[in-house]
Amino acid sequence: MPQSPAPKNSLRTSLPGGVWGVVATPFQGSTLDVDLDSLAELVEHYQAIGATGLTVLGVFGEAAALTPEERRDVLETVVESTSLPLVVGVTALATRPAIEEILAAQDAAGNRLAAVMVQANAARPETVIAHLDAIHRATGARVVLQDYPLASGVSISTAALAAVVNACSYVIAVKAEAPPTSVAIAELSAAVEVSIFGGLGGQGLLDEVLSGAAGAMTGFSYPEALIACVRAWQADGYEAARRELLPYLPLINFEQQAKVALAIRKECFRERGLIKDSGVRAPAAGFPEVLRESMQVHLEEAAAALGSRATVGSI
Repeated sequence: MPQSPAPKNSLRTSLPGGVWGVVATPFQGSTLDVDLDSLAELVEHYQAIGATGLTVLGVFGEAAALTPEERRDVLETVVESTSLPLVVGVTALATRPAIEEILAAQDAAGNRLAAVMVQANAARPETVIAHLDAIHRATGARVVLQDYPLASGVSISTAALAAVVNACSYVIAVKAEAPPTSVAIAELSAAVEVSIFGGLGGQGLLDEVLSGAAGAMTGFSYPEALIACVRAWQADGYEAARRELLPYLPLINFEQQAKVALAIRKECFRERGLIKDSGVRAPAAGFPEVLRESMQVHLEEAAAALGSRATVGSI
């Protein structure tokens, strides 16, 4: 399929660039109940460090492991705890369940809802367009289109993604998480006129901004580093962005280990004092204790980098 050209002189809305923190859902105790107090502290931290907005109930938020009542509790807590705009993840790939999720999110978040994040649910662009059109007709929601085949099980070409975006004026951003992400982002940036965001824990962030990304929409236990990197890129370009992110790359790489990435990042959050417990719900795997020494080394490196930056900033 030929790549769809970007419409010229478009006035369509685009999601603001920067870092949209993907929020973990903290659980507590042996019963793994949702810890709303830790959740409130976590989102307050994101606001304090300068996140552009928050992405709630995404894959990292373990939304698929929450009941509808828990999802509502999470959203209401986030709304009460921060004034940041919100993108809310949609778990369902089928149209009718997705609509039900979105209507519930709209009821809980009200005008704080900047968009919903909907996964590309088919390889054929016409199928995705029909899905999104039905969602938009039923809800009026603006959409961040997510391409994350590891979670969705769906592989769609970059050209097909561009065709979907250009056919759907209510799509205001794309979250590109199909490796190689920098290639996809470069192609999408040339073909559409909405913000493109990288994910995957920030592993490819430097290459992604070089390829045209508007920022990052992802989780990382030191989101301060992602924010500093994107701001440096916006203000001074690649070398400044590289300097900001470089000290944190060992931890970013450590957190992104397959099958245990979620548990590692939640344990890093716990070690930082940002949540009280690092439990994950099945089918996610728990934190491997054999990695604790490595984690401590990388956390100490990151803490030193953050402290050094704070010292320089105060001079």
